[in-house]
Amino acid sequence: MTADPKLAEAGVADPSVIEADVNGRVPVWALALAAIVVAAAALFGLALLGGQSLPERNGPPVEELAVERTVLLPQVIELTIRNTGPDPVRVAQVFVNDAFVDVVGGTAPIDRLGTATVRLNYPWQDGQPYLISLLTSTGVVVEHEIPAAVATPSPGGVLGLMALLGTYVGIIPVALGMLVLPLLRRVSPTVVRVLLALTVGLLAYLALDGGIEALELGGRSSGAYGGPALVALGAVLAFLALTFIDRVLRSSRHRSEASGASGLRLAVMIAVGIGLHNLGEGLAIGSAYAVGELALGAFLVIGFALHNTTEGIAIVAPLAKERPSLMQLGLLGLLAGAPAILGAMLGAAVNNSELSAFLLGVGVGAIAQVIVQIAPALRGRSGQTLNPAAIGGIAAGVLIMYLTGLLVTA
Repeated sequence: MTADPKLAEAGVADPSVIEADVNGRVPVWALALAAIVVAAAALFGLALLGGQSLPERNGPPVEELAVERTVLLPQVIELTIRNTGPDPVRVAQVFVNDAFVDVVGGTAPIDRLGTATVRLNYPWQDGQPYLISLLTSTGVVVEHEIPAAVATPSPGGVLGLMALLGTYVGIIPVALGMLVLPLLRRVSPTVVRVLLALTVGLLAYLALDGGIEALELGGRSSGAYGGPALVALGAVLAFLALTFIDRVLRSSRHRSEASGASGLRLAVMIAVGIGLHNLGEGLAIGSAYAVGELALGAFLVIGFALHNTTEGIAIVAPLAKERPSLMQLGLLGLLAGAPAILGAMLGAAVNNSELSAFLLGVGVGAIAQVIVQIAPALRGRSGQTLNPAAIGGIAAGVLIMYLTGLLVTA
């Protein structure tokens, strides 16, 4: 049956085509919805009937406990424990340095992934090591070591101190690095490309350093939520999220440079990546202080200041040929430096290894996406991305971050 040309010219669909769609074709969304419903019903039935058809497991219960947080108060040790095994766990007795102690909490069964707070009445002494042994109802012993007992600071005073420390190591150094912008406007395009390569080196070192620290934190966590796998999860999610943001910014701005990215947009992406890294850096500072492992002092402030000043240079490098306003520069500095304050406060208050590992992974993924954004701007006249100038700039950036990192004594 041929279509009516008059209907086609008027923009009206042929009735025969409509009839074919109604009678012979099902919309895609309906097929997808039906597939989801069928799969959900099948999985529900499998969980309901399949579990009952399996035989009971032989052998003793599998009991696993992990200590996620330690709080030291006068004459008291508080442990937050999590059940990371498949079976419920009940704490029967607790020993500190092989001495039986009174315990409050943990006697009720703790279900899988559940938590409980165990309060030990024990006259601990400042600076002394302690080995805590948790004995479950089936005789399994879980040990937790306190290398040096230090009183846990009160949250009120800590948050103010962490805000001040985050300002010292985050906002101020980034702002100082951004002061080189007037100088960048007077240099040649080759020097700008070298500075962008220097930025890639700085960011690559930050990603490597953050990734190593995140994997260490993930390995020390309870493992209930994946441990080191959280690092990969955070990195992938951050990379995809920033890629989406970049596409939105790119579509909203109908102008671009030859590199495929405007200077201001690229500076925003760099500031976001550095800010997420500084969030993880602040978490590490706050967590270390919460357990008494942070040596506060001039070397810490100076070390971080020198280390993070280069981040400000990285932010303004793409702005050498643009004229951003003072408000835009201020917002870029806050975007990169302020997360250090939030991270330090969160780390001191929460002190959770898995959260720290995840957020450090987020920083790694963000920095990786920013490096992808900067790479096209490194091309010289020959069209090569890794030309001698770019290679030298990248190597110099890695070396600068390594040397300034040696001054950070946390």
